[in-house]
Amino acid sequence: MSYTQSLPWTLESIDFSRIDKARVRHDEDLFFLLCSASFVESGSDLYTHNLVDHFAGDQELQTWLSQHWEHEELQHGRALAAYVRAVWPEFDWDAGFKAFWDEYGAMCTSEQLESSRGLELAARCVVETGTASLYRALNDLTDEPVLKQLTSHIKSDEVRHYKHFYQHYRQYREREGFGRYKVFRAILRRVNEIKSEDGDVAMRHVFNRCYPQHAGDDAEFRRVNTRAQARLKRNIPAEMTVKMLLKPLDFPARLQSALEKPLAKLAEKLFLH
Repeated sequence: MSYTQSLPWTLESIDFSRIDKARVRHDEDLFFLLCSASFVESGSDLYTHNLVDHFAGDQELQTWLSQHWEHEELQHGRALAAYVRAVWPEFDWDAGFKAFWDEYGAMCTSEQLESSRGLELAARCVVETGTASLYRALNDLTDEPVLKQLTSHIKSDEVRHYKHFYQHYRQYREREGFGRYKVFRAILRRVNEIKSEDGDVAMRHVFNRCYPQHAGDDAEFRRVNTRAQARLKRNIPAEMTVKMLLKPLDFPARLQSALEKPLAKLAEKLFLH
């Protein structure tokens, strides 16, 4: 069986000709959110290779990263790009992605990874939490059927990826013996990186391609970005996000339950401030 046959869904299973363009064509916030996500997902091969190198000698994890995770992440990028092209054909996706990758690809180095393998897996759980929450929010804020189908598929993939990284994290935690404080620090570092780098760089390149006359105008970019993020924030699944973020800290069940509700109120700020 080829790998593509074992994918939970395929690009070919999405009928982009069925898109109800009237429901989304006018929505600039949605365009910015989808296009910036498509840029980040489409660069998955580079950070997969960084992770494969980081886990040299762990053949099971390396195989899953290169044979499964990378293919699924790149498929997310292709599917989102196909959706953007179908609804907003005037946008030059290839030129926008190239400009994004020239900047982001240079930032995406193995030096960004945690030195401890176990802590890097805790940090990966943060990234998968962020993406699962993003696609769940996108799914909730649209009523366009093809986008509903696509974001539901991607969200399910990201939750499954989270579970896989978490399973390997537990093995490394036993092996490396680090405490909860170190895990908390690694989680916090990755949350801050997500906020300051991936989405912001991608969003800025979408903005520059859409509004070349405003390229470099921080005030205008902030206005567009803040408006789009506010839409997302209203739909973020705060309780799901907090549960996924807390899990690697391995709190006793009663404490975790007590923390979830107050922390849910902070979840939007952590990811989307």
